[in-house]
Amino acid sequence: MPWQLPSLIRHQAVRWLAQGGIIAYPTEAVYGLGCDPLNEAAVRTILSLKRRPPEKGLILIAADLSQLLPFIQIPPKEILAKVLATWPGPVTWLLYAAPWVPPWLRGEHPTLAVRVTAHPIASALCREFGRPLVSTSANPSGRPPARSPQRVRSYFRLPLLIVPGPVGGLARPTPILDPYSDQRLR
Repeated sequence: MPWQLPSLIRHQAVRWLAQGGIIAYPTEAVYGLGCDPLNEAAVRTILSLKRRPPEKGLILIAADLSQLLPFIQIPPKEILAKVLATWPGPVTWLLYAAPWVPPWLRGEHPTLAVRVTAHPIASALCREFGRPLVSTSANPSGRPPARSPQRVRSYFRLPLLIVPGPVGGLARPTPILDPYSDQRLR
């Protein structure tokens, strides 16, 4: 995907995130809602916007594996090889969360859903922000995910920074896989 995020927009989005703001941005399949995963108030705002139960947990996306390492327990070599074979790319994996990871991210699970994104805009945002972002589809629960800035605006009315750009080519949100059981959860 050749589209690149202009640096002015990228810098504005990073400032917004650092101030506890919520952004909407294109991902591999849909627009996502994101925030600083370490800002509990921002995460709770996203959960409220989506009407998503906190016990379900959220996805973190990153520019590379090093951004995710503080949030996960490093899996065994064979599991890590399976995961890394799909990254960067449109596959979300459930890996055991580091002991300190709060329930507002992992929900009621011992695992955390994580992905090293191949989407150039999402990746650039993570790289510029310096850590992973929360990534959940930009829609209220039960409604179709937004695939454009216009649909994001139709769903949400609060101050929200929308980062423009095309979504990737996936028809559905990224699959969520458990590398330990080889089960597909989505």
